Amino acid sequence: MSIKNIAGFQQTLGNADANGWVRKADSGISDNFNTMETPGIEHAGEAKSFGEFLKDSISNVNKMQVDANVAMEKLASGESKNLHETLLTVEKADIAFRTMNQIRSKVIDAYKEVMRMQI
Repeated sequence: MSIKNIAGFQQTLGNADANGWVRKADSGISDNFNTMETPGIEHAGEAKSFGEFLKDSISNVNKMQVDANVAMEKLASGESKNLHETLLTVEKADIAFRTMNQIRSKVIDAYKEVMRMQI
C-alpha cells in the first residue's frame, strides 16, 4: 500500500470502516478516555473518532509544511529578513512531519499485526 499524498491517505481512511472496528467497552473505560484532558488538543465538545483525529492531524502537518515553504520563499526573495523565525517554522514543520511519519509506521505495524491474528 503506497500513499503518495494527503488526498490518497484521506481516501484510504475513508475506504476503511474504522467505525466497524471500534467497540465500546462495557466497563465504561472508553468514556473516561473521551473526557480526558489532553494538553495541546482543543476539545470541541464532542469526542472525535480516531480517523477524524488522524485527518485533522495530517491537515495540521500539511499546513505547517506550507507555512515553512512560504517562509523560505520570503527569506530567499528578500521579502523577509528574519532568519530566526524562518528556521523555527522550518524546524517545527520538520518535527511534525517526522512525528506523523512515525505514527504512520506504527499504524501500519498495528494493522499488519491485526491481519496476522487468527480468529
